[in-house]
Amino acid sequence: MSIWRQLARGLSNLTNRRAADQDIAEEVQSYLEKAAEDLQANGMSPDEARRAVRLHLGNATIAREEVRAYGWENVISARLSDLHYAARRLRHNPGFTTICVLTLAIGIGANSAIFSVINGILLRPLPYHNPDELIDLNHTAPGVNFPDANPAPFLYFTYREQGRSFQSIGLYISGARSVKEPAEIEEAQCLDVTAEILPMLGIQPVLGRWFSQKDDAPGSPPTIILMQGWWQKRFGGDASVIGRQIIVDGISRQVIGVMPADFRFLDRNPAFLLPLQLDRNKAFLGQFSFPGIARLKPGVSIKQASADIVRMIPIALHSFPVPPGLTVKVFEDVRLAPKLRPLKQLLVGDIGEMLWVLMGTLGFVLLIACANVANLLLVRAEARQHELAIRAALGASRRDIARELLTESVLLGLIGGALGLCLAYAGIRVLVAMAPAHLPRLNEISINSPVVLFTFATALLTGLLFGMIPAIKYAGPRMPTALRGGGRTSSQTMERHRANNALVIVQIALALVLLIGSGLMIRTFQALRRVDPGFDPKDALTMRITIQPTVVKDPDAVMRLQQGVLETIRAIPGVTSVGITTVIPTEGSTGSLQVYARDKTYRSVPPLRRLKFTSPGLLGTMGNRLVAGREFTWNDTYERRPVAMVSENLSRELWGDPRLAIGKQINANPKDPWREVIGVVGDEREDGVQLNAPAAAYYPLLMTDFDGRTFGVVRTISYIVRSKRAGSPGLLSDVQHAAWSLNANLPLGNVRTLDEIYDKSLSRTSFTLVMLAIAGVMALVLGLVGIYGVISYSVSQRLREIGIRVALGARPRELARLFVAQGFVLALIGVAGGLAGAVALTRFLVSLLFNVNPLDPLTYAGASLALLAAAIVATYIPTLRAMGVDPIEALRAE
Repeated sequence: MSIWRQLARGLSNLTNRRAADQDIAEEVQSYLEKAAEDLQANGMSPDEARRAVRLHLGNATIAREEVRAYGWENVISARLSDLHYAARRLRHNPGFTTICVLTLAIGIGANSAIFSVINGILLRPLPYHNPDELIDLNHTAPGVNFPDANPAPFLYFTYREQGRSFQSIGLYISGARSVKEPAEIEEAQCLDVTAEILPMLGIQPVLGRWFSQKDDAPGSPPTIILMQGWWQKRFGGDASVIGRQIIVDGISRQVIGVMPADFRFLDRNPAFLLPLQLDRNKAFLGQFSFPGIARLKPGVSIKQASADIVRMIPIALHSFPVPPGLTVKVFEDVRLAPKLRPLKQLLVGDIGEMLWVLMGTLGFVLLIACANVANLLLVRAEARQHELAIRAALGASRRDIARELLTESVLLGLIGGALGLCLAYAGIRVLVAMAPAHLPRLNEISINSPVVLFTFATALLTGLLFGMIPAIKYAGPRMPTALRGGGRTSSQTMERHRANNALVIVQIALALVLLIGSGLMIRTFQALRRVDPGFDPKDALTMRITIQPTVVKDPDAVMRLQQGVLETIRAIPGVTSVGITTVIPTEGSTGSLQVYARDKTYRSVPPLRRLKFTSPGLLGTMGNRLVAGREFTWNDTYERRPVAMVSENLSRELWGDPRLAIGKQINANPKDPWREVIGVVGDEREDGVQLNAPAAAYYPLLMTDFDGRTFGVVRTISYIVRSKRAGSPGLLSDVQHAAWSLNANLPLGNVRTLDEIYDKSLSRTSFTLVMLAIAGVMALVLGLVGIYGVISYSVSQRLREIGIRVALGARPRELARLFVAQGFVLALIGVAGGLAGAVALTRFLVSLLFNVNPLDPLTYAGASLALLAAAIVATYIPTLRAMGVDPIEALRAE
């Protein structure tokens, strides 16, 4: 028979099952009659012939079932019948079904939700053309103790012209620009890119075109590409925006394109894109402030590209001019080297370790849920063992009974998975809302086909996992003994409790591991909160203001305007102090330069130090500690006095004692004038409280010469406003009017409280803490439900024994001790196993901990005692039932 005829016949049998069964019955009957006729022809009587055929063939019903087993459609039909039977049994036990489905839905839903996050962030390729070819073009500079150094224009031109490994290479830089609206000035985030960036990513504009090489050439007419969100907000999605002029930083720019709504440039969210317009004729050694990306040629590995860059770095160092005061040898001593990595790794960073820890944590929750459901199925199978034994006696094989039990458990798993997927959809929204602000690719987290497939596979595997235990126990070779050994008067043996007890022990052990993990994260969060960040984040408002040369050109006039805004804000009711800085702690925006000390001798270039420009009064406003000396004054600033301040750790590194730093001289470039150190500032943990404070140097906002060039004034600054009203709309409105009262063209941007910025630096730890705490609570509840269920079941099965004990004079307290001791022993064994598991597994949390030993005895002891106490309570509740047993009723019921 051809495959098509088999397929057609199988489909016909599936759609008309009654007719197919009738055909099989007639076929078996025809065989019986034909065999009997053959025996009669050999001399047997009709009765003897029919009896001989029946003895040879066996049970006719079994014969029909064997015939029905042949053919693919019969296999499918048998499985559908199993599912139908399992669904009917579950429907007739709604309480049992509801508890099992909800337990599984919570465990599967939690895992599906966190997998959707992992899939969106870690597993899904970047939404660019051939993303595996894209790399982050980064460097390292061990000579100045700098692990990450961005490319520079001189390297960009060298790599672009002489590289052998790249199809394309481009630079970009983020910033803020002021956009003039009819009524007011708006500050908007922008991204300056070279002409290669957008074609390299392969994302076409929905309107207009990309930047061309001509757009990116210095001196070309200014152009701009809008991002979809800003285009919708600013122009209402008007397609005629192409060709319009927008005034950015006082310069009129022509709109040449609009990017699609789903376009994201890594983790940036700019309002528009501008051409970078780097001038090769003005490039010089230095300016390592432009991140870059490159696309590898087909077949080229990162290792090969790194070797190519090693070849080109010496060429670049000898092809461009050196900044004033420096030499080529200074840059050679930096020991610049490539640090290439896939672009996806740049975006994801080390967040993957945290997510996999959370995935493993919720996997434990699912295992505990499976153990709970397995316990329920064991109890259910215990109640059905007489039925199953009878079926075995009537001819059902162990495979048939195991298949029936597994079908029921798999069906429970699939129903739980379907409900879990719905819970995951809601859980994703909660996760995204709770997630740290720096968590990348949040917009790509969704319920998609990989998540649905993961949920289905998880539901199927969990159904098989928790169904295997009752299937093995009650479809085994001892099943027929249930007919002889079972009865209403049989006492339960320890052997029948063994599987239930083992599952409870596993639940307790897993729950303790999660509780210890949660405890370690709580201890970490407490340790972070105890760290002195070097500033006071409470009651402080921050905002950024940029004064473009098109608004105020003269540096002294810019400084006077900045001071005027400061004084006007200080006069606002409720404001106690105001300061100006270029770096807000823990925000992530930093600058670095070398610091030369006049009384030191340098054989090579000194390490890079953090760079800050500050106003008088900033230290008091920020809550910084002045360790020695004094801070800047307005006379220092306007008279351009050669003064500076240093951080405490830098003073100790250079001179051993902060007091010895006063009067010493430093500069940032050998060509610069020496600056007298007038103050030492307490260390500030700029990179987050979990990291050591970087060494830093402080300079005035207004200077003549700095870093080997004419300096002028810092035009982009941040104001720190100390007030109890910080964060209120009223204070923001007052600050805006104060700034605009002096100049209506001053945009206020990036307005936040210092507390928000500080909390953001702790967001990863707090997010991990909350997730582990949720998992720990879920595990604890499920574990306690498990031990409650076992003790409750034990009480129900030992009612006759309890009745006899009471009748013989046992007191309620003795009965309570009997069952509480049972639960306590189970919990104690589980705690012992959990402690061993925690010792082995908490090492995966090391990178997430801060000043906390992964084997912290206080955490281990506290979690263990808390779990034991909760287990005793969970055990005592069903014990109350045993204490109230009426012996006569118990013996009669038994």
